[in-house]
Amino acid sequence: MMGILLSACWLAAGCSAIDDDLSDCPADEQQYRMVYQLKLITNMTTEISTKLNTVTETSVANALRAYLSNIFTAFAHDVDLSFYDTDDSFARLHHDRHIMDANQKSYTLTLPMRKYKHLAVANIVDNETVNMKGDEFSNTSTLVQDEGTRATLPIEYMAPHTTGVFTARESMEVLEGIDQTFNVKLYMANSAVTLVIDPNGHAFKDVRVFATGFASSFYISDSTYVYTDNPPLVKANEIDTECELLCFTSVNFPSRDADADAPDTPLWHFKVYVTKNDNSVTETTLDISEALQAGELKIIKGSFDDEGAVRPYDSAVGVSVVLDWNTGGEYEPIL
Repeated sequence: MMGILLSACWLAAGCSAIDDDLSDCPADEQQYRMVYQLKLITNMTTEISTKLNTVTETSVANALRAYLSNIFTAFAHDVDLSFYDTDDSFARLHHDRHIMDANQKSYTLTLPMRKYKHLAVANIVDNETVNMKGDEFSNTSTLVQDEGTRATLPIEYMAPHTTGVFTARESMEVLEGIDQTFNVKLYMANSAVTLVIDPNGHAFKDVRVFATGFASSFYISDSTYVYTDNPPLVKANEIDTECELLCFTSVNFPSRDADADAPDTPLWHFKVYVTKNDNSVTETTLDISEALQAGELKIIKGSFDDEGAVRPYDSAVGVSVVLDWNTGGEYEPIL
């Protein structure tokens, strides 16, 4: 667990600084302090050290840590702050953004005395895939993926998330004549999956990996994810490992939770497309029944067989293969 204390506030015109003479401030406004704390709760260190622990895998582990350093981070580059009406309208009453770029900063905040629903989002400015929509109202404020599609093989897919996004929600009431401090904890809303493949001496022209089965959006106010029947494919970027092992990583929203009545039901998947030297394409689908939670990293490992299919090392991972994918041939590998 890692934490960095971040203090941020919205500065009301004319009555904002801590040392200001507040005698000219409206009588119905009150000054108080907001304290924001990023809470990075992740299994990344344990997952990497457990799954990538051989001498050969050391360079993969180092490359993966470097690649994910901007994802699993307790550092806020930017913070988006919204304060909403708690009555039926749920309308935003005040809005502010800060470029933090520091571990700790202090501000004061002055707002009219009343009850508020406060929503905060960190590290959204530099995320090329995730945007905020509907944030004029608390009940519609949503993190939404840009599902602009690209074509390959041909396959339509979306790019992975590019930052670790943190969110918080807080019910608060500004009272008269009381020095108030509101402590707001922000927790990670996205996660990552990694596929490590040993080519096992097999030659190929190209390997492309995608992940799917994850939420498509996230309601900030009640901290709930939205899932669709046909979740998009998310590209898993290849990471240079400086060794023969291949490593592909996607950053995305979490999967659904496991169903206690059907624990073996696949929750998310890897799709691997290998173009062989004869230009035929082998499609492998890996089915994972272990839920991916927010803030988590999951690593799946396997190797290529003679047909370009991926054989997972974990027997709990389901696998199906289509040979000569363009014409729809099928193949069941021996595991």
